[in-house]
Amino acid sequence: MTGDDYRGLGWAHGALTVQRLGAMLAPVTFLLADGRQVSPMHVAPWANEPEAGALPGILRKLRGEWPCVPFGYSVPVEGWPETWASVMGPPAPDEEAHGHSSNHDWTWREDDGGSLSLTLAYPEESPVERVERTITPDPSAPAIDIEFRIFVRRACRLPIGLHPVFRLPVGIGAATLELDGFAEGRTYPHDVEPGAELFARDKSFNDLTSVPARAGGTVDASRLPLSADTEELLQIEGLDGTAALANHAEGYRVKLSWRKEHFPSLLLWYSNRGRKASPWNGRHVAIGIEPICSPFGLGPATALADNPIARSGVATAREFSPDEPFVTRYRIEASAL
Repeated sequence: MTGDDYRGLGWAHGALTVQRLGAMLAPVTFLLADGRQVSPMHVAPWANEPEAGALPGILRKLRGEWPCVPFGYSVPVEGWPETWASVMGPPAPDEEAHGHSSNHDWTWREDDGGSLSLTLAYPEESPVERVERTITPDPSAPAIDIEFRIFVRRACRLPIGLHPVFRLPVGIGAATLELDGFAEGRTYPHDVEPGAELFARDKSFNDLTSVPARAGGTVDASRLPLSADTEELLQIEGLDGTAALANHAEGYRVKLSWRKEHFPSLLLWYSNRGRKASPWNGRHVAIGIEPICSPFGLGPATALADNPIARSGVATAREFSPDEPFVTRYRIEASAL
């Protein structure tokens, strides 16, 4: 760690910190219109523990929000439904969980003092040349605008995603996930964490309050934290490019908005004390609200294949060209309930 591993910005409506590792954004404090201060972004409980230094880059100081290029990671095919197993490929030799961008130290770029900007060069053998991101507080509101750019060396297709992770209150059901109408929700086709299952495998639903349960019946997946110790994923299709988390215990709402044409799906990561191994140790409670172009965060080989989500007409990878960079913008904002 060096003295330049973190940089911060303060403005009339809050303060934010960005770390070089993964270019992760957190902690963030927003000053609401009524004068209260709220901190919606999650920081993993092991982030300052000495043992964390031996973890993979993405886990070492896991926190807040960051971009993933490529998004996802490969998993073994044993036990998967044939519709998935037949198109699931092995990991590439150089595969890193959620891509190079999630696991390495970015470099600070010059900025105008009102933003923080970083860049990361990719290995020469990668089709990606570099990625850049600029984080800008809204001078007139408790909100942050983020621009993300991908430059490629050659034409390619990749799954990509954004990875915002939000803090949850202590009380069971003291927060609500707010999704406007969506076309379809999907449960994970396998076990995210063996022994920590909650949702039925490979099922569809159209209401977050009635998700098919592994034990039969349904689960209200909108009220958080959940009562069960679980680690689960849901993929949501057909949203309008917005989602929110209402923290009733602390009286605020945090809203995420993104360009739905760039990220046609939303992955919900329920990390609810389900992982018992180190460094999780049954203490990790957070919700990932992740705009993606990916099939459940499965590895690039599966994302590029004719997988069941792609066959349904929902893109699971994007085309990139060396002729022009990919540019997307998104926003995180807070308000009182």
